[in-house]
Amino acid sequence: MWKRKDLLGLEELSKEEIELILSTAESFKEVSSREIKKVPALRGKTVVNLFYEPSTRTRVSFEVAAKRLSADVINIATETSSVKKGETLIDTGRNIEALKADVIVIRHNCSGAAAVLARNVSLNVVNAGDGWHEHPTQALLDIFTLKEKLGDIDGLNVSIVGDIAHSRVARSNIWGLTKLGAKVTICAPKMLIPAGIEETGVTVTHNIDDALKNADAINVLRMQFERDGETAFPKQLEYFKEFGITGDRLKKAKKDIIVMHPGPINRGIEMSSGVADGANSVILEQVTNGIAVRMAVLFLVTQARESNGQITD
Repeated sequence: MWKRKDLLGLEELSKEEIELILSTAESFKEVSSREIKKVPALRGKTVVNLFYEPSTRTRVSFEVAAKRLSADVINIATETSSVKKGETLIDTGRNIEALKADVIVIRHNCSGAAAVLARNVSLNVVNAGDGWHEHPTQALLDIFTLKEKLGDIDGLNVSIVGDIAHSRVARSNIWGLTKLGAKVTICAPKMLIPAGIEETGVTVTHNIDDALKNADAINVLRMQFERDGETAFPKQLEYFKEFGITGDRLKKAKKDIIVMHPGPINRGIEMSSGVADGANSVILEQVTNGIAVRMAVLFLVTQARESNGQITD
């Protein structure tokens, strides 16, 4: 049984909690194939998307998920809100709470922002990405897609390639995959590997061919040039030459290797268009599965608060 008021990250979740989200998502995925794509699970609830960073996939995915659960949805773009007048995150959250909303889905550029908000409001808080910390629902939809395509996660070889240092997606995937028994390899230039990352149980390589050799799936991360100065990154063409996923490189991998990407893709930097649009790619399926996963998360956190009152994580 799910007992948490909030979903802040996968590091704090047990294997059983992750599996519960995945199984709940599986039951909700069927809703999107109906003629009328809606169930009344959150009828009368209000979900607020509070995004301090630009987003297309995640914000729209949460909005679609909430509406398919019959919730009302409010989108707050902070560049046109009272945040521009100096309002703090906590004050913004408490004002949303005073409006009798039920869930805040928050994306913020500061690590830990979702946790700070959750400690200061009684409504449900779902982390849609906080700084370099975590992006739990992205990792959950990645894992859901892997499970759908390859079966049991236990024993799978999954390689994560790209900007590991700045990637909240990588961190959440590492926590989720290792808890479910996958063997995770990360691959990037030395400058983009966080110190001490081996302590999470991953294998580190700087050779893309080694990362691909035994992989059942490869998750290719976006190079986040906006998050650091140019000197901290390899040049774009240099990066593509050494780490970009191309058709020729995939020929050396398993024939049925799964290629993933959280989006948006920088074509010709992280992977070629041939790979992004090729037979091994499940990138658009990840987007579709994100709706079911976010439906599951919204449903579980709201049910926990209703069933158990005010629960601390």
